[in-house]
Amino acid sequence: MSDFSNLSSLQLDALREVGNIGAGNAANALSLMLNKKVDITVPQVKVVPLEEVPDTLGGPENIVVGILLRVEGPAPGSVMFLLPQNQAFELVDMLMMREKGSTQAFAEMEQSALKEIGNILTGSYLNALSYFTKLTLQPSVPAVARDMLGSILSIVLAEIGQFSDYALLIETEFLDGEDGITSQFFLVPEPDSLPILFQALGLT
Repeated sequence: MSDFSNLSSLQLDALREVGNIGAGNAANALSLMLNKKVDITVPQVKVVPLEEVPDTLGGPENIVVGILLRVEGPAPGSVMFLLPQNQAFELVDMLMMREKGSTQAFAEMEQSALKEIGNILTGSYLNALSYFTKLTLQPSVPAVARDMLGSILSIVLAEIGQFSDYALLIETEFLDGEDGITSQFFLVPEPDSLPILFQALGLT
């Protein structure tokens, strides 16, 4: 198995469970950091062809903010945490305890806040995956990019496109009171990583 295209329902269920547990861990970490309750839900977990990623965020010309990381360890891959620019502004407002609508640009402080959420979210999902697989998976230092989605993807795909044609999409919704912020979290494992992960999960 070299890509996600032929996963069984049992394998997808296992990945959904990892997503839900990771979201719970991330919510706890954020709530402690902000000293207020933040809920994170996972409305859906699915496999998408990389060529369809732009459609999940409004098309290749849509301005988005991306938090990009590498996954290092026995099952390496890449992570893309993507959200539309206006949702990124709202997420920064939430993280920095600002009134909604305050953030209108991404200076160093705002980028640091986004890197922190990238660290928390990726770390939480990888910790959940590591717990089930007993594999040590570590995220790299995150990078933040703001550009048209097509431009960001071209940079990422130049690195990971040679490895896989599919990505695992974990839709992630941040809830702060009545406000919801929906983002897309993509995990793109290298082909040799999938058999390692599923063997460790007992799903080969």
